[in-house]
Amino acid sequence: MQRIWTAVIPVKGTEQAKSRLFADSSLARAIHLDTILATLTSNPVRRVVVVTTAQWADDSLSGLDLTVVVDPARGLDAAIHAGIEAAGTGPVAVLLGDLPALDPLELEAVLAAAESMGRAFVPDREGSGTVLITSTTDHAPAFGEGSAQRHRDAGYVEIDVPADSGLRRDVDTPEQLESLRGRLGKSTTVATGD
Repeated sequence: MQRIWTAVIPVKGTEQAKSRLFADSSLARAIHLDTILATLTSNPVRRVVVVTTAQWADDSLSGLDLTVVVDPARGLDAAIHAGIEAAGTGPVAVLLGDLPALDPLELEAVLAAAESMGRAFVPDREGSGTVLITSTTDHAPAFGEGSAQRHRDAGYVEIDVPADSGLRRDVDTPEQLESLRGRLGKSTTVATGD
């Protein structure tokens, strides 16, 4: 499989990241790092662009083969737009940075399916949010509450992915994290003490 995709991953690299998990920032960093590492090792991905704070990049991403874009700090969609701009031409996938059970093979299968689509997306497990959008041409990101319908309205076609896939399991609460025990990436596993 050709490495044709640039993956853009926005990461809120502040002390408030994942505040609903009631944990210190080390857990949030571990979740983000596992998402990034799984993406880096997915075969169709040729380049990863992480949009985050300069401090988080310096503390957590040094030595990784990726591009860092400093978050403009104007919200999630602004961060995504900055990443897409840095990605340049070619197919671009945007995925959330809180997917600690992401399997590189799951991402590979989705990106293979997306190659034949103009715009595509994967909803979260609940079906109302969005965890990933892809485009071989141009993007119209609309993340946040109710984003699945907004992406449909913008011409993104839903890719059928099992609800229990690690790709669809973004983590915002302690209960969501607990439900993934045994499937978490290495960094998150260590951070949770398992």
